[in-house]
Amino acid sequence: MNVEFIGKIIRFHRKAAGLSRERCGQLAGVGKTIIYDIEHGKETVQLKSLLKILQVLNISIELHSPIMKNFTHADS
Repeated sequence: MNVEFIGKIIRFHRKAAGLSRERCGQLAGVGKTIIYDIEHGKETVQLKSLLKILQVLNISIELHSPIMKNFTHADS
């Protein structure tokens, strides 16, 4: 997975939801420029902003690794 792929997924979901960049940004509490930047693969977008947009678009992220079974929330 890379930033361009994530941007394409976000753009697809935003358009499917019938949201403009401006409206999506309003709902997420970020500027429309952040939406544009993510959709165009900008690598320096803040994680917090990305997570807000994912929440608005109802997109979840799952993290997988060979040792994930050993992780508990108490470790964080």
